[in-house]
Amino acid sequence: MRIVLVGPPGAGKGTQAAYLAGNLAIPHISTGDLFRANISEGTPLGVRAKSYMDDGNLVPDEVTIGMAEDRLEQPDTAGGFLLDGFPRNLKQAEALDGFLKGKGIALDAVLDLEVPEDEVVKRIAGRRICRSNSAHVFHVEYQKPATEGVCDTCGGELYQRDDDREDTVRKRLEVYHTETEPIIDYYKSQDLVITIPALGKVDEVTRRAMAALGRGE
Repeated sequence: MRIVLVGPPGAGKGTQAAYLAGNLAIPHISTGDLFRANISEGTPLGVRAKSYMDDGNLVPDEVTIGMAEDRLEQPDTAGGFLLDGFPRNLKQAEALDGFLKGKGIALDAVLDLEVPEDEVVKRIAGRRICRSNSAHVFHVEYQKPATEGVCDTCGGELYQRDDDREDTVRKRLEVYHTETEPIIDYYKSQDLVITIPALGKVDEVTRRAMAALGRGE
């Protein structure tokens, strides 16, 4: 299957993408991984992306599109793929359609993870990260540490990242509404969008998505 996964920040896209790709036996292709791979390998696109990022500027669409197209040329995508974080705007969606059409293939579905905005803010603004090990993540409501402000695993100090502050989260949501939400209507016109309620446990959301794709138990 060839799938695009969309949803607001805090919807759990990365987690669901990994589970769904595993269940469907297709590669999970995330924008973050594309950037890291191209930059670490020093590809021409990676060099261009790094130059923009080092200057504090957004990476142009054509660079991101080029990275995605290069990745989709790899042999492991022949049986399908799951795109996470790409496309993020109409220009990228149109470029993806053009690329796939040139290959004689098309998307099978666009999964839209639906989460109420207040829940998104609660999920992200409530996160607390360990200063000693950023892999240790807690939440003031959903995963409380035994001692407030102290990591259960290593005893490090827990803190709130600037990106997780409520005002920043709401700004990120504004960007999502402006830039990314329009691609949902774009794909609805192609009858590709499947809306998945993303509240509940991770495995419950995965089961909903798999059932919607006709791959449920």
